[in-house]
Amino acid sequence: MKKLLATLFALPLVFAAGAQSRTEVYTFPSKILGTEKSCTVYLPDGYDRSQESYPVLYLLHGAGGCHTDWTRKGYMRRITDETIASGMARPMIVVMPDATGEGEDYKGKHMGYFDVPGWNYEQFFFEEFLPAVESKYRITADKQHRAISGLSMGGGGTAAYALRHPGVFSSACPMSGLLDTFPSARNYDNAFQKSVADNSPVAMLRNMPDDQLDGVRSVRWWVDCGDDDFLWKSNVDFYSLMRQRNIPLQYRMRDGGHTWRYWETVLPDVLTFVSAGFGK
Repeated sequence: MKKLLATLFALPLVFAAGAQSRTEVYTFPSKILGTEKSCTVYLPDGYDRSQESYPVLYLLHGAGGCHTDWTRKGYMRRITDETIASGMARPMIVVMPDATGEGEDYKGKHMGYFDVPGWNYEQFFFEEFLPAVESKYRITADKQHRAISGLSMGGGGTAAYALRHPGVFSSACPMSGLLDTFPSARNYDNAFQKSVADNSPVAMLRNMPDDQLDGVRSVRWWVDCGDDDFLWKSNVDFYSLMRQRNIPLQYRMRDGGHTWRYWETVLPDVLTFVSAGFGK
């Protein structure tokens, strides 16, 4: 019996080890931004052997990061392979866009997911980036097969995008999200900090007219933040407003802080959650 159990427990790892997923970098010119932008794309096992179209998860990085963060720091490919192999998630394409700032540490001018003077990133994301990616790869390009998630700054982008564009995404999953203004002074570019304040999902949800709430309810929400995370309060505030405004969501606060180790434990749940929301 012990030998049988050991074999069964080992099966997901064997399947994951044999999975022929791959990642690649896709770069294309943006007329809106006036420069080239890149993204990292995860293609699941089977993509290169079929003509099947796949659902897509847009997975956003945090402040001071870039489009390779999830694969270099977050073990995204291994985690996704294992979660799909276990049967808990559907095979999907995962697209990791780039919202870096200028400078060696990526924290300078133009960092972030929102429109600022001279740099309309949100316009680029919806008018150029999504169409470019979804025409290059075999993606089922509709709301029911499109989800979004992200960590920290990317969690704030996730929530704001899904609140403003609920017809685009079936699920939205902010992780440790920057969902309101910074709780204390941060060493970031002033334009970025102003963009965070101007695009606060907490303020957006608080002030949203009742006639727009049905659109927000059409999105499946998963919000996750560690109990030791410095952004815990804005996540709790967002949860409270969602409940007050009668918008269903799954909310998790588990042990952990603002770390890659924490986000690695959340990603399998996010993959499982968005899979359940994908259309057939």
